[in-house]
Amino acid sequence: MPFRGAKEWHESKRIRNESEIVRLRPSAYNSVPVAQVNLTNHFLIAMPSMADPNFSRTLTYICEHNADGALGVVINRPTDMNLATLFDRLSLSLDSPEVGRSPVYYGGPVHPDRGFVLHNPAGDWQSSLAVNPGVGLTTSKDILEAVGQGNGPAKLLVTLGYSGWGAGQLEDEIKQNAWLTVEARDAIIFDLPAEARLVAAMELLGVDYLNLSEQVGHA
Repeated sequence: MPFRGAKEWHESKRIRNESEIVRLRPSAYNSVPVAQVNLTNHFLIAMPSMADPNFSRTLTYICEHNADGALGVVINRPTDMNLATLFDRLSLSLDSPEVGRSPVYYGGPVHPDRGFVLHNPAGDWQSSLAVNPGVGLTTSKDILEAVGQGNGPAKLLVTLGYSGWGAGQLEDEIKQNAWLTVEARDAIIFDLPAEARLVAAMELLGVDYLNLSEQVGHA
C-alpha cells in the first residue's frame, strides 16, 4: 500500500487531462446548471436508493472537481485496519498509541492499494492538493513520517483508495438523483465519529436521513 511521490501524483491526475483547475465562486452554486457547478470542498451524500455497494450509505468529500472529472474520498467507512498496523506495514515508527488506534478508511474503489491523507491544517508536503485554505489531500510518505514523529497535522483521516469520476459523469449521476450535495464543514470530517458524519451532513440540508430512507422505501 505505497504512498506516492510527486511524480506519481501528477501522473494520476491525467484523469483530468492535466488541465488547469477551473473553479467557480461558491456563490455561483445555486445560479448555474449542474454541469457548470464546481463541487470541490462539498460533501456528496449517497441517496438511500444507491445500489452500488461501493457507495451505499456513504459520505464522500470532493477534493477536486473540474471539467475533466472529480476526485474525492469516502469519509464514513472505517476499515478493520488501524494506523498502527498501517505504519507497521510501511516500516514507519509511530510514537502515539492514541493516533495508532485511529482507523484507516475505505476511500473508494479506485487504487485501493494507495494511501491518501486528508488533513488539517493543509501544510506544505511533497505531493499535496489544497482543497480549501485549511484542508489538504496528500499522497506522499513525508506526511506519515511527520505524524509518526509527532510533527504531523493536528487532524487527519487516512484512506486506502479514492473515488473518481470522468468528465461529466458525476454531473449525470446527480441529475439522476443518485447524490445530494452540500458545502462541506471541516468539523464533520475531523471532529465527529464516523457513524455520525452522514447524518450531520444531511442536517446541513435540513433533512433527516432516516425519514428520507423511509420515503424512498415507500415510493
